Amino acid sequence: MDTPRMGIGAELAGKLSMAEQHEYLRSRLSRRRLVLGGAVAAGTVAASGLLGQSASAAAPTLVGRPATGHGVDGALVAPFGRHLQYGADPRTQFTVSWQVPLAVTRPFVRYGLKPWALSHKIQAEVRDLHTPQLPGSSLPAVDQYYQHVTLTGLHPGTTYYYGVGHDGFDPADAAAFATIGSFTTAPSGSERFTFTAFGDQGVSYHALANDSLILGRNPSFHLHAGDICYADPDGNGTSADSGDYDARTWDQFLGQTESVASRVPWMVTTGNHDMEAWYSPNGYGGQEARWTLPANGPRPANQPGAYSFVYGNTAVVALDANDVSYEIPANYGISGGGQTAWLDHTLAAYRKQRGIDFLVVFFHHCAYSTTNQHASEGGVRDVWVPLFEKYQVDLVINGHNHVYERTDAIRAGSVSKSLPIGATVRPATDGVVYVTAGGAGKSLYSFPVPDSYEGHVQDLDSVPTYYQAKGGHVAETVHWSRVRYTGYSFLSVDVQPAHAGGESTLTVSAIAESGERIDHFTVARRA
Repeated sequence: MDTPRMGIGAELAGKLSMAEQHEYLRSRLSRRRLVLGGAVAAGTVAASGLLGQSASAAAPTLVGRPATGHGVDGALVAPFGRHLQYGADPRTQFTVSWQVPLAVTRPFVRYGLKPWALSHKIQAEVRDLHTPQLPGSSLPAVDQYYQHVTLTGLHPGTTYYYGVGHDGFDPADAAAFATIGSFTTAPSGSERFTFTAFGDQGVSYHALANDSLILGRNPSFHLHAGDICYADPDGNGTSADSGDYDARTWDQFLGQTESVASRVPWMVTTGNHDMEAWYSPNGYGGQEARWTLPANGPRPANQPGAYSFVYGNTAVVALDANDVSYEIPANYGISGGGQTAWLDHTLAAYRKQRGIDFLVVFFHHCAYSTTNQHASEGGVRDVWVPLFEKYQVDLVINGHNHVYERTDAIRAGSVSKSLPIGATVRPATDGVVYVTAGGAGKSLYSFPVPDSYEGHVQDLDSVPTYYQAKGGHVAETVHWSRVRYTGYSFLSVDVQPAHAGGESTLTVSAIAESGERIDHFTVARRA
């Protein structure tokens, strides 16, 4: 990032907000009189709010309508990249999303209780996304077509079968019958279940290997803690990033992930590599085109990666850590404190709600990590950690650092209870445990000290590291780094509701790409 691009120095670019970056990119294209090509492309861009608006304008409007095929035979176009998402109530609400490589006519979802009886048919919302040849880039313009159908009024604890199609391609026909998938709604009460989690996946053999192992765990849902596909490889949230931005990476990612995400809800949040400056003033226009996440987060709803849902006895809260990041400040303060106020209110409500035992929070930037690359984010520590401790959050899951690392129980920045591998922690009295699960598939980071993990324990009393403060790095020596693993991995969490008079448990396991378990511990809470 030392070489200036597009007539703006990297140092200056790094000081601009996402809204300023967004305006800069569009003004550059305007000055070059970029021809987007054809009435259709011009109409798409105009509908998306990408022509002739100021940086203070709202995010691009993603028009819900059937796309027009323009002479393309729909029988020659197969949907791909299917991915499921919960609505605000996983017992009754699901969204089915997918992609087509060319514009098609009247896309839809069929669904029902039997794969041969998809009796319901619902027309899809189409979100066209046009990426021009961006300033400083040699990559071609790209048109992408995302379809979404939100299903409501479903029955709890029920398996549904579904197929996606359009004119010329119908999953109810024999030729397309093999494309039918399924999903299961959340139960109406507390039952045993498993969920999985990681961050920083991208497109790679290692990412695919992790997906295969996750599918074998048969999770009820999967949490992705940001830095989803790395279409923006720089991740600094600056206009200079556009020189390397490749929207086609999303096509590869959604194709790679379909084997799992087409049957397991893939619940994502936003990392620094997910701020894509071209699409909207906050950088999240692309995210809004590709995903339909629960719309119950902070208002105004300008952070698609901030939301919550409840599955059985577990409440899950997703946060947009770009809002509080000192390290990468392009979207710093985007919510004006609204996200933190919403977090406070949401955790308080869930902690009081009958039937909810566990609070799980996931987001991108690490509260506590010791890698040489990013270490800990002081903004998260300053703003959110006090709330995690106030409401005795049971598990915090982060990405950002491309390793596995797990802390002891922490309170007020210090170890409140040592948590060796295999031990049990009770957050109501012991403190909060933080897990960095950033080994999903991108190139790995390093630690300043040796690894220490199950079967290869090398406990250390202290680790020299640093944290990101407002003014830069601040050195610190910490005592909370309990498990460190430089390798590809993911989290698998088994949730067991309490028997009468007993404790509910989260059994947290870290699984390496090889299938080997590298860490496990238990979180217990009396119901």
